[in-house]
Amino acid sequence: MVKTKLTVRVSKDLLDNVKRYAKQQNTTLTALIEVFLQRIPPQEPLDEAPIVRRLSGTLSQAVHIQDYKQHLTKKYGD
Repeated sequence: MVKTKLTVRVSKDLLDNVKRYAKQQNTTLTALIEVFLQRIPPQEPLDEAPIVRRLSGTLSQAVHIQDYKQHLTKKYGD
């Protein structure tokens, strides 16, 4: 993975607080930011998501949403 530099502007008080926190946690400010940013889900189009690619084409073209609704009604009742 290629890393790149990022410039972020925050208040001095916030920066000082975060630096103290990072030191107490025995980590770096960079590591804290990276962990936080990794929690944001990838913003790829849904049709490119791995699960969608795997499932694409598994249902017949003749299947409609009404078929699914009927299946649920039959399985679980009204």
